Amino acid sequence: MGVAIGFVCDLVHSKMITFILVSFALTIIMTYLVKLVFRRIQYLRKLEKLPGPKAYPLIGDSFEMLGLKRNELMKNNAEKRDQYKSIYLQWSGPFAEIHLLRPEYAEVALKSTVNITKSMAYDFLYDWLGTGLLTSTGKKWHERRKMITPAFHFGILEDFVEIFGEKTKLLVNLLGKQEFEKEFDIYPMITNCALDIICESAMGTTVNAQEKKDSEYVKAVYEVSELILYRALRPWLYADTIWKLSSHGRAFYRNLKTLHDFTNKVIMEHREARATSKSSTQPETDDGVGRRKKRAFLDLLLDATESGHELSQADIREEVDTFMFEGHDTTAASIGWAIFLLGNNPEVQDRVVDELNDIFGDSDRRATVQDLNNMKYLEMVIKETLRLYPSVPFIGRL
Repeated sequence: MGVAIGFVCDLVHSKMITFILVSFALTIIMTYLVKLVFRRIQYLRKLEKLPGPKAYPLIGDSFEMLGLKRNELMKNNAEKRDQYKSIYLQWSGPFAEIHLLRPEYAEVALKSTVNITKSMAYDFLYDWLGTGLLTSTGKKWHERRKMITPAFHFGILEDFVEIFGEKTKLLVNLLGKQEFEKEFDIYPMITNCALDIICESAMGTTVNAQEKKDSEYVKAVYEVSELILYRALRPWLYADTIWKLSSHGRAFYRNLKTLHDFTNKVIMEHREARATSKSSTQPETDDGVGRRKKRAFLDLLLDATESGHELSQADIREEVDTFMFEGHDTTAASIGWAIFLLGNNPEVQDRVVDELNDIFGDSDRRATVQDLNNMKYLEMVIKETLRLYPSVPFIGRL
């Protein structure tokens, strides 16, 4: 009898302890949730004071941009900028975006040591670029920036002036075949030229984007870029699970595999070539005919790996892919806007032509580094283009 009573007492005591622990845990959870809801309400009340387009629950104001083409998206953003002048609130689905349009506002955000995480817009690039220099933050960003900065030394870039000239001459020849009495879209031609240049500069390989219309890599670059934009404008596709199940998501990952396979293949080929070069009597910097060998961005990453930096195959691939993405897209945008502005300002165009005539005269030789240094007026045109039409129209921070 005593044993039975003792067992019941222990059971009751155990249940009481369990009840107290569960109650304590639930209290903590409820307190946290209440604080979370309270903060959310405070946050929303602050946001209500900001001007912006009308938004709806869950979908925000994203519906306004559905079906818009790239140029129409830019026009839509420009109209909002003109309407709101300094600051406005936009909802991408359930996510708030505060757009800062005045330099002094942007300065506060960019100087912050707290808001250093890249905004959600960068998340759509993770599958392609991983956490490379564009998408990383904090310690990793600083380490990669320090390691990659030497790749932009002018002495290294000089090696690629020949490539710039070769690919640009091909672009000029292709433009010469167009019917100038009719309208034609110059931007894809500029993009293909930029792809040719950046592929050879970044990976030391040729994709012939301007001549080879059936290049799987070039097609995949275009497809992935468009699908990223497609997803960014549709909040219901933000969740990875839904995106992967959608037809556009499947097309995205199919093309992404093409990009990653290509980059991985090039990296492996470079590793093998370097190993072969080290075992031969020919200097690694010799191209085989006594000239200094051009060193692609990929070679500099492999140098860093061999000199003690811990870079995996995936690390190298994400930096090469980042260089490829940023290099061709921003360059093409800048050149496109520069040509647009020159076309709309014939007096400026004439001054550029006069400067080039002074440098080259009647010669059709390719430009040298010294020639580029002498193009002072053209440099001002390019810098003014970048001021008026930045190739990256926005940057985001959380």
